[in-house]
Amino acid sequence: MGSTFQARIDGHFVIPGTHTAAGGTTNFNFGPSRTSSQKRKLAPFSTVPFAPDPDFVDRPTILAWVRDKCAGAGARAALVGLGGVGKSQLALQYAHSVRDASPQTFVFWVHASTRARFEEAYRDIADQLQLPGRSKPKANVLRLVSEWLREEANGWWVMVLDNVDDVETFFPARKQQRNEADADAQTPLATYLPQSRNGAILVTSRSKDAAVRLVGGYNMTKEVLAMDEGEGLQLLCNKLRDPPLEGSAVELLQALDCIPLAVSQAAAYINRRAHMTAARYLDEYWKNNKKRESLLNWDAGELRRDKSASNSVVATWQMSFEQIQQERQSAAELLSLMSFFNPQGIPESTLRTYSTGKAEANAAGEQEDANAVFDEDLDTLQAYSLVSITANNDTCEMHALVQFCTRIWLSSLRNAAQWEQEFVALIARELPSGEYENWPKCQQLLPHAEPLFESEPAAEKSVEAWAQVLTNAAWYLCQRGNYERAELIARKAFATTERLYGINNEVTLRRMNNLANILRNRGKYEDAELLHRQALEEREKKFGLDGRSTITSVNNLANALQFQGKYEEAEQLYRRALLWCEVTLGPRHRITLTSMSNLAVVLRTQNLYSESESMHQRALEGRESSLGRLHIDTLTSINNLAVVTQYQGNYKEAEKLYRKSLAAKVHTLGAHHPDVLTSVNSLATVLQLQGTFEEAEKLYRQALKGREKEIGIHHPDTLLSMGHLTSVLQHLGKYEEAEKLNRRALEGFEKELGVRHPHTLMNVSSLASVLQAQGKYEEAEKLNRRALEGREKELGE
Repeated sequence: MGSTFQARIDGHFVIPGTHTAAGGTTNFNFGPSRTSSQKRKLAPFSTVPFAPDPDFVDRPTILAWVRDKCAGAGARAALVGLGGVGKSQLALQYAHSVRDASPQTFVFWVHASTRARFEEAYRDIADQLQLPGRSKPKANVLRLVSEWLREEANGWWVMVLDNVDDVETFFPARKQQRNEADADAQTPLATYLPQSRNGAILVTSRSKDAAVRLVGGYNMTKEVLAMDEGEGLQLLCNKLRDPPLEGSAVELLQALDCIPLAVSQAAAYINRRAHMTAARYLDEYWKNNKKRESLLNWDAGELRRDKSASNSVVATWQMSFEQIQQERQSAAELLSLMSFFNPQGIPESTLRTYSTGKAEANAAGEQEDANAVFDEDLDTLQAYSLVSITANNDTCEMHALVQFCTRIWLSSLRNAAQWEQEFVALIARELPSGEYENWPKCQQLLPHAEPLFESEPAAEKSVEAWAQVLTNAAWYLCQRGNYERAELIARKAFATTERLYGINNEVTLRRMNNLANILRNRGKYEDAELLHRQALEEREKKFGLDGRSTITSVNNLANALQFQGKYEEAEQLYRRALLWCEVTLGPRHRITLTSMSNLAVVLRTQNLYSESESMHQRALEGRESSLGRLHIDTLTSINNLAVVTQYQGNYKEAEKLYRKSLAAKVHTLGAHHPDVLTSVNSLATVLQLQGTFEEAEKLYRQALKGREKEIGIHHPDTLLSMGHLTSVLQHLGKYEEAEKLNRRALEGFEKELGVRHPHTLMNVSSLASVLQAQGKYEEAEKLNRRALEGREKELGE
């Protein structure tokens, strides 16, 4: 039987009487309560833990990319890069911009470096959302928050997932899941990141692999690199109490590789110290490695960095190093080796040789392919932004600061000395001798070998490898015309080798010859002769008169004698060497052809032109056949043939040969190589002989300028160019300049070669001629007498 209610009673709920059977219950539904209604209408809020940074330097390209990628429904994007490059600061700026532009959007900040930090952030979100059931003992707060995020009726939200550095945090291995006793703990954290249409997630990570798995593809990741110089300068100025001088500020940024964390760290240190400036900071930074390590380890604290994150560059990057070591030991070893290279242009082929050799040495039947191991190691280092690959894919690059911090980490593990030894041994194996065909590889590896030139390694087992590096580098530098530096490091190599093995060891004798040849190229002929005679004497004792090493010393000694004008003794030695080569090695062997060419040159200096030309022609034909038309030895033969052709008065043919040789040398060696400058000088000479003085002057000046720059103002070849230029200046009537240059050349020849050397005497005659042309007859006569007496004594004329 129904009942009715007709009256209105204000202020109360009136419940009409009902009929309920015995033992029954009556339920009343009053509709939504005020509390739940208020929850549904909860105003959007932000959990971003840091205020906007007033020192923030805008990087508009990156932020525009983030806005674009995070604009779509259910969007996910990631900023990846080294620790300290500003990923979190960019994410912070983006989060605040979203909040400012769209107050109706929830903005959540989730620290995600560990599972515990992720759970902590989700509990905080649950509390602020006032999610029912969140306080129950067995509540799965992660699921509660995830379900709220998935519900589109709750409105728009953006989440920053900061510091997702370990892929295992979100995608644990199955073995790890099985070891978890709690069923909820077995659920991957990635499960609690819903792909709902009303939300977007921005990830920051040092690991590209972790980021890619979370956002669904490489096209949704953006690598954050170091700042450019302008951005770095702005950040430094923003952080410093007193504006720095621009010059010292730029130098500081370069030293710190424009890494934002390192710049901020340096600025905090400068602000903290009375009278400290950017310039003084730099002085301390470069003082020594220990001081640099101390500066990079300094931690002043930072308001806008997570409390668990260090503000020290060293500590920040060591987290990545340790993560790699846990993930893939072989990748950590590759990083350790790479920290000793020059940061730019690290040859991928050299690294691969090392890694594959090590993998093959340790190989068991079921191990990964050695090349695949290396590729995976390099990919791992790239994924952590510690290494980048150049566009042509054959060299790697690293920040110098990353390398230094890697070595600090290795020192903390007591492994630095071991990896330095590995590096020295690798360079010793990979850096070839400085012969022409090895130049590309030498050029590629030289920047990585150069730091070794300064001092001998502490580890005794590395000393021989170090000396080998110096020996090969010295000969390459000599071949490229850097004679002074070549001599310096060749002397170090020889002294070390003599100490290790004694003077009569073949390794010592080879390095003695190497040093002597470099001294000869520097114009230190007497020193070169002394060493060559010593090497020849030792080899004749050890190998006999006809040993191959003995004949090498014979050739080298003859060369040193020839450059001093001791032509007869040089000829005898060259003939001895050529006879042995033809019998033992054959007429087409490269060493035979070199001996033939050397003999031809010394015959020409003695005016035996016909025999000289014949030998040069044979040497040229042999070299073209065995070495090719563009080989440096072949081009040298063309130039030598041109010289003897010129001496016989066939100037047109000589000019043709000179131009052919010069064009090919420029193409092969570059316009500034010493051999190219020799050809320029030779071409100028034959043009002068034909009366083409203006072009000859231009070429002589080109050769002189180039030689002064490339081999130095005191080198005999430079002095020859000077003397040749004076000759053409005299023909053009430019007597004052000719006299001035002649006196400079004569002074140089007397100092470098001695007063009786043929080049010195030739220059004496040249100066006499210039003086005579100006009417300075008395001084000219004295010089002519000196030249005549010198020639009679030295040459027997």
